[in-house]
Amino acid sequence: MKIQIHSVHFDADVKLLDFVQAKIDKLETFYDRFTDGEVFLRLEKGEHSRENKVVEIKLVIPGTILFAKEHDTSFEAATDQAVESLRRQIKKHKEKHQAH
Repeated sequence: MKIQIHSVHFDADVKLLDFVQAKIDKLETFYDRFTDGEVFLRLEKGEHSRENKVVEIKLVIPGTILFAKEHDTSFEAATDQAVESLRRQIKKHKEKHQAH
C-alpha cells in the first residue's frame, strides 16, 4: 500500500519512518483493499506536557475513510495505539460488509 508519511515541526529519522511503515503494513493482513494512506507525525507545542507526540493515521478503503489520532510520550507508543484503533475499525468494517 502507498503510504505518505509527514513529520510536522521536526525531521523524522529513517528508523521511525520504517517502524511506522512496518506497523501499517501489518494492517494489510486484516484487510487488503486499502487504496491510499497518510500518516502525520507531530510535535505539539507546549513542551510542558509529556504526551506531546501525536500520530494521525488516515487509511482509505473504497467507500470509507478510517482515521485514528493518538497522543503519547513517544511516537512508537502513539503509533501502536493508533494502529490498534484502526485494526478494530477494520474488523467492524469487515463485519458490517459480510452481514450484507
